[in-house]
Amino acid sequence: MEAIGSFLMDQVLKMEWLSELVTGLLASAGVDTASRWGGSLQFFLYDTVKIVILLCVMIFVISYVQSFFPPERSKRILGRFKGIAGNVIGALLGTVTPFCACSSIPLFIAFTRAGLPLGVTFSFLISSPMVDLASLVLVMSIFGPQIAIIYTVVGLVIAIAGGAVIQRLGMDDQIQEFVRAEGPAGTDEEMMDVRDRLAFAASSTASTFKKVFPFILAGVAIGALIHNWIPQEIIEAVLGDGNPFAVVLAAIVGAPIYADIFGTLPIAEALYAKGVGLGTLLAFMMSVTVLSIPSLTMLSRVVRPKLLATFVGVCLAGMIASGYLFNALQPLFA
Repeated sequence: MEAIGSFLMDQVLKMEWLSELVTGLLASAGVDTASRWGGSLQFFLYDTVKIVILLCVMIFVISYVQSFFPPERSKRILGRFKGIAGNVIGALLGTVTPFCACSSIPLFIAFTRAGLPLGVTFSFLISSPMVDLASLVLVMSIFGPQIAIIYTVVGLVIAIAGGAVIQRLGMDDQIQEFVRAEGPAGTDEEMMDVRDRLAFAASSTASTFKKVFPFILAGVAIGALIHNWIPQEIIEAVLGDGNPFAVVLAAIVGAPIYADIFGTLPIAEALYAKGVGLGTLLAFMMSVTVLSIPSLTMLSRVVRPKLLATFVGVCLAGMIASGYLFNALQPLFA
């Protein structure tokens, strides 16, 4: 069993065979992968292909499952739960919707129009871009299953707690009026056969790939730059354990960046190789995926400034607290 687990981790998730293949192809082309330029090219090609393969496979599988849960059914399911149970279900629903923060906002509007509690919709809005099954597999392929599970659990806790706090503050009046307008009447779900579901999954995979591929390229390029060109001592001075504000800085720096988890992971992988703590990386990845400027700009059209500021504050507080806690516990996971 241990040999099977090792094979699945090394050859299926981490795709070490692909790394060896890329290295061999570059060597046959006369590229020295031990040099900075060669190492950067190897990192870029290997990570790009690996992430694209994992992304497409996982999105296809997730979209096929999602075809059984269209928005109308999801709204009916969520409507049955109140209080913290609703926050839990909202956060869990976010894990099976492979959306970036911007793409989650239209569904957030639909849930709000359906009359779901504000806290439930915000639990979904936090969880959807931060934690999904595809990101779990990708994080596992880089950091291992233990870290991937912890990242997922922490993300769900932040989503549940964030939605509960927002609900507790009673900020329903902070939703823009047009969002509260009555939505179109619900219709019966269209019955889909296997062929329809496969077509839906293929279409969703292609659509998601088109949206995220530029960010994958940008993220991998930045990761290659960090990995091969920025001296380790500079990275450690800014984001290493010696800087007590590293987690705060990572969360704040990550917020303006627009990328999803697929474009963020290569940067995190390169920073990890430079000695950045896992808690610091956790805060950075979560901040990038949830609090990007484009997504906050879109959200500002939906909610009023007070609720927007509360949303940002709650998310940052959860990310920073989780980052410091995880850094403190990191020796236990070594």
